[in-house]
Amino acid sequence: MAEAIISPDISRNDLLKVAAGGVLSGILTPLMVPLIDRIAGTPGDFRIALVAIPFAVLVFILIRRLSANPWWAAWIAATVTLIAFVAAVNAAIFVDGQADNAAKAARNVMSGLAGGFIGSGLMALGIALLPAGPRAAAAWLPMLATGTVAGALLALDNALDLDLTSVLYPVWQAGVAAMLALALRRAKLS
Repeated sequence: MAEAIISPDISRNDLLKVAAGGVLSGILTPLMVPLIDRIAGTPGDFRIALVAIPFAVLVFILIRRLSANPWWAAWIAATVTLIAFVAAVNAAIFVDGQADNAAKAARNVMSGLAGGFIGSGLMALGIALLPAGPRAAAAWLPMLATGTVAGALLALDNALDLDLTSVLYPVWQAGVAAMLALALRRAKLS
């Protein structure tokens, strides 16, 4: 994976390595919950943000290695990732509450789509505003589409009653990380 995040040009193998980093961060994400539950007295949204630390670290590395941004931009991108995760979770909860008449599976799909859209959309918006971030909306559409569609896997996680494991996080984080790498590559080429 180190070669994938050092080289400014991304090959198919490098994208697979970035995606593997996303799978790893996605495996670690639900494992953060029991650790964070041990921290007493912290607000709920802050605790949710802490769960996203593995993916924020991956985003930090990608921004640092694949973009022409100054060093501080990677910190901002990681912070935007934490904020996007909190917003995605809250959006999914909101949609689930609004769709209380629908069947549980349909609610989970709608909630996942909303959370995936909000999470990937906020990340795209925040990273696009960085000094060397891609400004063209077309550069971000693959990441937005991938994040939105992968969000529907929330229904699978709920159907399988997964707790410390997840299908959603590894797939979502791998897909969004790979699409982020492609967007950053496009920005460097233009």
